[in-house]
Amino acid sequence: MLPNLRHPRFRQVHRKIAPFVSIPLCLTALTGIAARLGESWFGLPEDITNQLIDIHQGKFLGQPLVPFYVLFSGLGLLGMIGTGLTLIRWRRLAKVPTPPRQWPWVHRLMAVVACIPLTISALTGIGYRVGRAWFNLPGDAAGLLLRLHQGAYWGEMGRSLYGLIVGVSLLGLLITGLVMSGFWRRRRLSSPP
Repeated sequence: MLPNLRHPRFRQVHRKIAPFVSIPLCLTALTGIAARLGESWFGLPEDITNQLIDIHQGKFLGQPLVPFYVLFSGLGLLGMIGTGLTLIRWRRLAKVPTPPRQWPWVHRLMAVVACIPLTISALTGIGYRVGRAWFNLPGDAAGLLLRLHQGAYWGEMGRSLYGLIVGVSLLGLLITGLVMSGFWRRRRLSSPP
């Protein structure tokens, strides 16, 4: 017997969260990749790297809103991961056939492969920024969270590759999700010729 996972509700929640978090997550992914690779591979000046990190953290909203921006983006990503993995599990348990479209399987495969690094990135990003801003997190603990967030445990080259993989995975999930949602199709159909 199939467990009552309420597939339609999870799909609705997944689709309702996506529009609100897609722009902050896209901005976060792009600036994270640019800062990490710019600094490590292309010798980007420190002031430009710092500006990218400021955008990555949402400092353009003002310093007091940075923890809220990070919390919103991180929890939104965790919500998307949770509902998405539930949908994948439901499909497997219900043995739902995959429709003959090309994007759903790519989106699901990317979600399964990237869920652990994205979850680590979201949790450590939230822990670091919110911990520093609201709970006076000690420097050692904050440093550990930041090293985990950046993938520093992989070494300097691995850190850059980790940042690239996490960022590209997130962008790929956002793009394939938007394609699957029919967002562009609906816009084309509703626009006058």
